[in-house]
Amino acid sequence: MTQPRIIIAIDGHSSCGKSTIAKAVAARFGYVFIDSGAMYRAVTLFALRHNLIENGIVKERELIGLLPEIKIEFRFNSEKQKSDTYLNGENVEDEIRQLPVSQNVSPVATIAEVRAEMVRQQQEMGKNKGIVMDGRDIGTVVFPEAELKLFVTASPEIRAQRRFDELTAKGETVSYDEILQNVLERDHIDSTRETSPLRKAEDALVLDNSNMTREEQLKWVVEKVEEKIH
Repeated sequence: MTQPRIIIAIDGHSSCGKSTIAKAVAARFGYVFIDSGAMYRAVTLFALRHNLIENGIVKERELIGLLPEIKIEFRFNSEKQKSDTYLNGENVEDEIRQLPVSQNVSPVATIAEVRAEMVRQQQEMGKNKGIVMDGRDIGTVVFPEAELKLFVTASPEIRAQRRFDELTAKGETVSYDEILQNVLERDHIDSTRETSPLRKAEDALVLDNSNMTREEQLKWVVEKVEEKIH
């Protein structure tokens, strides 16, 4: 008898490892990881290819008019043990990670019509179940019917330290105090913005990973998933 497939929604604060957890859980169960950031990057790539961005300014009206021509999907790559991003049937996983897209994704992602269309496509993906998605409003807005909702958090100081360690390991010279300030600012912006603010869904399980290793976090989440599918 095959196990039922479910939707796993992971919300939480910035720099608390949501994506790392989501990708690991997706690989563990052979689920598709929906990377919402990659979706906005794919729209940005489409806009760049259609000359809809000039000097960082998006031609919003034209882009909104072309939204029906944009179809984004994720396909699990068993070799890489992760999901690749497809734009209109083309694998664009590598191209969307390059600098031109990174430099232009922010203004594209703030367009309300783009966000609404991405949520619509995400919900369409959810119809087949077997997906994991992380973000700020997944359990409250995108998949309020998800069978398993997690809210991941950690103290601001620990999140800042993790970010500091990560950047330092890459050879960057950064200030812990500045990173902490940025973490606190992002928390405030995420929690108070008008559109889809960060908040815990009433039925979400809280994972405070302040003092947990990645292995401990994954073990905890896998147990919660198995409780739901058995």
